[in-house]
Amino acid sequence: MTAQMIPAGYRQDAQGRLVHESIIKPIDLERDRLVRQLVDRASELNSELRDFRQVAFGDIKAFIEMSFEEYGARVGGKKGNVTLLSFDGRYKIQLAVQESIVLDERLQAARALIDECLRDWTEGARPEVVTLVNDAFRTDTKGEIRTARVLALRRLEIGDERWQRAMKAIGEACQVVGSKEYLRVYEREEDGDQYRPISLDIAGV
Repeated sequence: MTAQMIPAGYRQDAQGRLVHESIIKPIDLERDRLVRQLVDRASELNSELRDFRQVAFGDIKAFIEMSFEEYGARVGGKKGNVTLLSFDGRYKIQLAVQESIVLDERLQAARALIDECLRDWTEGARPEVVTLVNDAFRTDTKGEIRTARVLALRRLEIGDERWQRAMKAIGEACQVVGSKEYLRVYEREEDGDQYRPISLDIAGV
C-alpha cells in the first residue's frame, strides 16, 4: 500500500494492516522514527559513496591514459592493478582488478589423473599431498569447488608425467567469466613506512 493510500492518522504494520496511531505504543513509534532516520542517512551516504566511486574510477583512468600519452604509449584492453602515490608518499591509492574464475569440464579429467597418481602412490605418498588434494576438491556449502585451492595444487613440484598433465588440464580449465574493480585508499603511519587503510566500509571504520 502506497503512502497516498494510507489514511491520515494511520500506519501500516508489517502484515499490511492499517493501525490508528492512537493505539500504537509510544516506544513502537519512537523505534519507527529512529529506523527511518538512520535508513534515510544510510541511503544518502550510499548515494555519496556511489558518486565518489564513479568519480574516483573515472579520474584515475583518465590520469592513467594521460600518463600513457606522455610516453607515447597506447592504452589497449582492460587495465590491471595500479598504485598511485602522493608526492610526499603519505597517501596511496590502489585500483585493484579481481577476476572471477570458473573451472570447466577439464577439471574432471585432471581429477581422474590425480586419482591415478594417488592410487599408485598409496604406500609412498606423502600424507600432506593426499590431504591437499582431497581438500582442494572438497566442495563448499554451495556445492562448488574452491577454485583457489585447486589452483594451489600447481605449486607442488611433482615430476610424475600424469601429475604434470593434470596440472596442465587445470590451467586450461580456468575460464575468466568477469572482473570487478576495487578502490583502496591508504595513509602512511607517522612513525614508520607502513600504510593503514582509510576504510570505506562501515564495518571497518
